[in-house]
Parts: sequence; C-alpha cells; structure tokens
Amino acid sequence: MSGTVDANVLVYASNSDAPEQSRALALLDHLARGPALVVLLWPTVTAYLRLATHPSVFRSPMSHAEAAANIDSLLAQPHVRIAGEDFWPTYPRVAGEVPPRGNPVPDAHLVALMHQHGISTIWSRDRDLRKFDGITVNDAFAARHADGFG
Repeated sequence: MSGTVDANVLVYASNSDAPEQSRALALLDHLARGPALVVLLWPTVTAYLRLATHPSVFRSPMSHAEAAANIDSLLAQPHVRIAGEDFWPTYPRVAGEVPPRGNPVPDAHLVALMHQHGISTIWSRDRDLRKFDGITVNDAFAARHADGFG
C-alpha cells in the first residue's frame, strides 16, 4: 500500500514560524521510514515550490534552490518516489464524481493521479479532498491514526 502528502504538509515542515512544523516533520520522518511507499505527485511538488518561495506565505521565503533541495532530500529517502503525469484518462472519471470549478480543480487533479498510481491515502489538512470517493484523507495534525502516527 502507498500514500502521498499534500503541499500543506511540506509547507508546514519548511516553515519555522508555523506551530505545525514539528508535527509535519515528524510525519515526514515517519512516512519516509516505510514500510509503505510514499509517492509525491507533481501538483504537490509544484504547489510546494510556489508556496515556499512566496513572500506572503513565509516571512523570509526560500529561494527556489532551497525549496528544490528540500524536495531532493525527501526523494533521497528509500521509501519515497515521484509519479509521472500520464493521467488524463483518469481525470474525467474523478471530475465526474465532484465536478470541480475554481479551487477544487487542483484537488481533482491530485485525486486522479492518486487513482492512476494506486495511491489510496493522502496526508492533508485540506477537507475538500474528502469529497472524492476511493481515497482516505488523514489530517496529519489531528489525533493518532491507525498506522501508528500521532
């Protein structure tokens, strides 16, 4: 079984001003140790790069090189991989479940990629992801979870 994380988890882990930082770092450490595979999806990576380098998100935003180095560091872990983008045949099915307009479009993109790559779980604080069928959304900042994180 594999899972993924949403950009908010990566942003919290990188933001020393965020009260959620220690919890996000603990989750990433927990997931990177396995045994389950963690699959990073491109929309998550690009959202993280956009947010981590944005001056309205971080008091002192990272350079692109610093943010990219964080992704490289995560991908260097033995149980972490990155997935491709050949997802269009899956997207219409997911978009039919919860027709996305505006902000939910990236959520539908993530869920389509999850379905395409056999990923059943995402760690995210984004409650809108719960609208989609066939995935489990775990809030990394809530109480203990069945997999022992918490």
